[in-house]
Amino acid sequence: MRHYSLLLALSLMSPLAAYESAFPKTKVGVIEIKQLPASKVILTRSTEAYYKDSNNLFRPLFEYIQENEIAMTIPVEAEIEPGAMYFYLGTQAANRELQASEAVEIQTLPERTVASIGTRGRYSEANFIKAKAKLEAWLAEQAGYQAIGPARVVYWNGPFTLPAMKRAEIHIPVRRSP
Repeated sequence: MRHYSLLLALSLMSPLAAYESAFPKTKVGVIEIKQLPASKVILTRSTEAYYKDSNNLFRPLFEYIQENEIAMTIPVEAEIEPGAMYFYLGTQAANRELQASEAVEIQTLPERTVASIGTRGRYSEANFIKAKAKLEAWLAEQAGYQAIGPARVVYWNGPFTLPAMKRAEIHIPVRRSP
């Protein structure tokens, strides 16, 4: 029965579904510097690379929000090496006392500045690498900013959204250069 709930939830993560958003999307093809607000998240980690283990990262988070009656929010964020997946907690859940589980941690992320590129298409390692390369090349030309951490991927749609409609972003944490 849980598998059906998971499939239903994932299919609803479409451009038409109304979810609370943790921050605004970067438009497709646009590169920008943006501030991400401080946020409370739940996360799970893997010793494997994200693209090798992403399904095993999603399931514990989804089960946690079901068990704790937490509304799904967008986006879903991932670290690549090693893999980690983050679900942002919406306004109501962020103010609740939640307990970590064996598989799920609870963290508060500080406000962050990132270089961001908006993309469209299949959620694949090849598309991540391609967009990351564009973002890194752009960032190398920006005298005012320097990277301070590895790239992450941010997904806005569920897996049952048609690949041509899927939106994502690549973020590289940055700070102003001296």
